[in-house]
Amino acid sequence: MNSWKMTRTRFEKRFLDDVAKIGTIIASETGTMPVDHFFNVRGIGTVVLGSVAEGTIKKHDELMVLPGEKTALVRSIQKHDEDFDSADAGERTGIALKGVEVDDLDRGTILTNDKSIKKISSLVAKASIVKYWPTPLKEGMVLHIGHWMQFVPARIEKVLIDGDWHKAELTIKLDKMLVYRPGAKAVLTYPEGGKLRVVGTIDLP
Repeated sequence: MNSWKMTRTRFEKRFLDDVAKIGTIIASETGTMPVDHFFNVRGIGTVVLGSVAEGTIKKHDELMVLPGEKTALVRSIQKHDEDFDSADAGERTGIALKGVEVDDLDRGTILTNDKSIKKISSLVAKASIVKYWPTPLKEGMVLHIGHWMQFVPARIEKVLIDGDWHKAELTIKLDKMLVYRPGAKAVLTYPEGGKLRVVGTIDLP
């Protein structure tokens, strides 16, 4: 076997191994989906569209509608206009919901039955600033925190720097609730930053 065929064989084996691992990770008792579109369908009710971010969402699951206090029941699931009993991480999905109205939803609303998911209106966390950002962050700056489909305005109330200002601890007050899994990373952006708008990332506590 020549070297090209050996390389291809190794690549194919690694690819199949990675696919098998993904299949194992996807299987989950919980699921989370950010909503990017929502509307009312006559005879069906509230329908939401989005891509499953984590785990598996199944027909008849009861989901929290975050950041609010409502819950909704999954009536049906569609992928590519066909009915399914479940939707896994990475899949583009339409879900018909019972118990929630279109007026209760917004772009970025999170549907989940994962009890570890948090919602906060302020945080203290470590930020990593991109090397091309020109100056240290300052108190009073208004950034946006991006996570899943959420983009939440956030005012910096305090900045602590120990040596390198590209590694700062920020105390931030949010304009509205941010929903996330503990330990996740979010993107910091500065809409008034001109050509460079990505400030860096922040570790969510």
